[in-house]
Amino acid sequence: MTEEENNSNPFDAFFQPFVDHWATCVQQANDATKQMFGGFEGSPDPRAWRRQWFDALSGNTDAYLRSPPFLHVMKAHIDALSDAKRRMNELAGHNTRVRSTSGSDLQSLETRLASLEEAIYSRLSELEQRVEALDCRASQPTGADGWDRFLSALQIKNSKPELTMGTTPHEVVYEDGSLRLLRYCNDQVRFLEPVLICFALVNRPYVLDLQGDRSVVRQLIDRGFDVYLIDWGMPTDADRTMKLENYVCGLMRSVTDFVCERTGNKRLNVLGYCMGGTLSTMFTALYQDRVRNLILLATPIDFSGDEGILNLWARPEYFDVDKLIDAYGNCPGEFLQYCFQLMKPVQNIAEKYLTFCERLDDDSFLDNFFAMERWANDSIPVAGETFREYVKKLYQQNQLVKGNMLLGEKAVKLAAITCPLLLLVAEHDHLVPPDSSLALERYVSSTHVKSMSINAGHIGLAVSTKAHRQLWPQAADWIAEHSTARSAAI
Repeated sequence: MTEEENNSNPFDAFFQPFVDHWATCVQQANDATKQMFGGFEGSPDPRAWRRQWFDALSGNTDAYLRSPPFLHVMKAHIDALSDAKRRMNELAGHNTRVRSTSGSDLQSLETRLASLEEAIYSRLSELEQRVEALDCRASQPTGADGWDRFLSALQIKNSKPELTMGTTPHEVVYEDGSLRLLRYCNDQVRFLEPVLICFALVNRPYVLDLQGDRSVVRQLIDRGFDVYLIDWGMPTDADRTMKLENYVCGLMRSVTDFVCERTGNKRLNVLGYCMGGTLSTMFTALYQDRVRNLILLATPIDFSGDEGILNLWARPEYFDVDKLIDAYGNCPGEFLQYCFQLMKPVQNIAEKYLTFCERLDDDSFLDNFFAMERWANDSIPVAGETFREYVKKLYQQNQLVKGNMLLGEKAVKLAAITCPLLLLVAEHDHLVPPDSSLALERYVSSTHVKSMSINAGHIGLAVSTKAHRQLWPQAADWIAEHSTARSAAI
């Protein structure tokens, strides 16, 4: 047996298509850029050249991420991880000491992942060499502050939730298990109905109050609202059996009752973001009498289209959610984070850090960069049965718009929603295509429906300067116009 044959591994077949495709994409990007500018040397605008290069690479990569070869490779990866975790669980269940060879498959997978990352970065070195040749590298800052901050940021571990819950002063007014309800301090409340913010079960909700000048919470407070935010907390192994019914009909109902009783109002404004918007929609359909206005940000409602890459990746022929949850109990936060990163690998692996290097002496940029990086990497798991239901009932069966969605024995009918409805969408949302959110208007009975859009991405809808300059003042005004002013109630 040759050394090459001896070193072969079944996982090689999984990863080789990634490496091969990345090499092809890089070459195609080079060819497209050469054709546009007539070669690399002497390009009249190095930044335009780089923009074209990244655009070409992104387009080719996006096409591959939607192709059957990738989808089958992705399924093989996830199944292999699930199988390895299941075997480890079985060994642990029998009190068997795990020998070094028992985890060989998982170790091999981790080794191949490291090799894949190394291969990708080696391909990206071509771009760096081209940029160096054009002498358009960012000049090093006069001081080392930028690099020092970067190196320090790499060592930051996840902080306690109470230490990373944004910038606006608040108090915890209600707790239920890991759930905490935050009420933001405001001495100038001008409307009877408070705003209850429901974030997704993925990631932390403090992205809505990440920085003082880019805070959705601050926008609402400044407009005169009494603002509450649900921090779902981190589910433990004991929470793996929690279902959508437990969140919508249990926790959300309890929180709503508490806020209404605390404020002396029968109804409140519900603002939901992404998956939290889907939960808020279900809640409103079941408990319309509690909701004055429903405001949804980048909320998936209609899961039938293929424009969103997650819709494609979550198809039952490509993703066995039962196998994953049966093995892991809860859906690991790291798994979700890797999926989100992989959706836009060029931007998340190459472009972002090149921009970072170019702007090391820009304190405002660095403040925003590190805040976003900390939040993006502050991943948390999702309760297993909730994740299983969400994937099956929504991504795979699209039950919400089909009208056959059940939470326990409760039928969720979108036609039961009659309150004013505000839909906020991002035109370049790669997670939730605008059409998925805007489809809700066709199914509700509301007579007042307003949609607003902005040229931004999924997270930019909440944190971008443009969103807070153009979108949120209008959105806050809309909520105010459809709420009850305190003076009018006297």
